[in-house]
Amino acid sequence: MAKEVLLSFGLTTIVGLTMAVGSLLSFLVNKTNKRFLSLSLSFSAGIMIYVSFMSILPEGIELMENNLGEHGKFVALGGFFGGMLITAFMEKVIHLFGGHSHHHDHSHHHGCEEHLSKLGLMSAVAIAIHNLPEGLALFTTGLKDISVAIPIAVAIVLHNIPLGIAISVPVYYSTGSKAKSFLYSLFVGLCQPLGAIAGYLFLSKFFSDTLFGILFSIIAGIMIFVSLDELLPSSQKYEDHHISVYGAIAGMLVMAIAMSIFHHH
Repeated sequence: MAKEVLLSFGLTTIVGLTMAVGSLLSFLVNKTNKRFLSLSLSFSAGIMIYVSFMSILPEGIELMENNLGEHGKFVALGGFFGGMLITAFMEKVIHLFGGHSHHHDHSHHHGCEEHLSKLGLMSAVAIAIHNLPEGLALFTTGLKDISVAIPIAVAIVLHNIPLGIAISVPVYYSTGSKAKSFLYSLFVGLCQPLGAIAGYLFLSKFFSDTLFGILFSIIAGIMIFVSLDELLPSSQKYEDHHISVYGAIAGMLVMAIAMSIFHHH
């Protein structure tokens, strides 16, 4: 088990650090390569939607049925929709404290340094809160099956990089400090391994197939909600909505091929 813990935690940490890579890229790349941003967001949404419905949720249902009989399916589905409700509640809490995490692209407000600074901070807070359960989701999946965790890690990296840019750009334009904008993105990214550690410390004593079944179901719900509420709307905001649809389909296709290679049901 120790080997699985180290491997999965290492993967989660590397994925978290890619948000800082996004910050560095924001100093090099054209501020908004909108097509790239749109495709990367929708591509990762396609991966997350496909893997949730085709692998994570079915595995959660199977684990619950093996341990609780045919009623286990309903417990798993309760966890799935519960995961969505938890994420929706977190969104509401974030919005109550000001700022909407979806409105990242406000670079046209060049004269409003104070507005940009608040936007960068609120984006950072919102994304940090999202990263805690996302880190736990990746880590837990890796503990159970690293072959499923790796494609999920790729999906998270694909949206971590543009999210790193989303945090970094407003902070950089409002403060003029590359160091500050980099540190914001780095801290937010590190919330993923932090979520993994916190979840492991609280849950490791209770690890069982039943707990994994519930966690997998909740994780699938979280990933579907984040894809539908965050990734796809953001992607469509940056480009023609067809680009977003094509990106999502491409993500699903890549995930289908990857899962066929891994022979994972």
